[in-house]
Amino acid sequence: MSRSVHFVNELVLRVPEFEEMLAIHVDDQNGEVLPHVFFWDVTVEMVDGYLGKGEYGANWREVLEFMEECAGLGVAEVDEVIVTSFLGNLPFPGSPGYGIVEELSPTLAVKFSRIRPDG
Repeated sequence: MSRSVHFVNELVLRVPEFEEMLAIHVDDQNGEVLPHVFFWDVTVEMVDGYLGKGEYGANWREVLEFMEECAGLGVAEVDEVIVTSFLGNLPFPGSPGYGIVEELSPTLAVKFSRIRPDG
């Protein structure tokens, strides 16, 4: 099992609300976990949760905490998923939910500022 798939599985263990979303994802992907694709859905749900709507994102703070812990481990494959498929897909300034960027913890905030220096 790749480290990025393990990362997805650990997220679901930590935030069980994502179990159904992962099951749907695996079914849609012919039995596979595609971490970058799954994290697009996670990002959408997190922003929706931040905005007080959505089905899976109510624990958006727990997800941010988990990602901060993982981002600090220095595992390149996991960092790539976090940076590319989560941070890179956060709303842009002026878009609904952009305020979630202000909630990023230190490690995530640094990575975010590197890929999107203008927000």
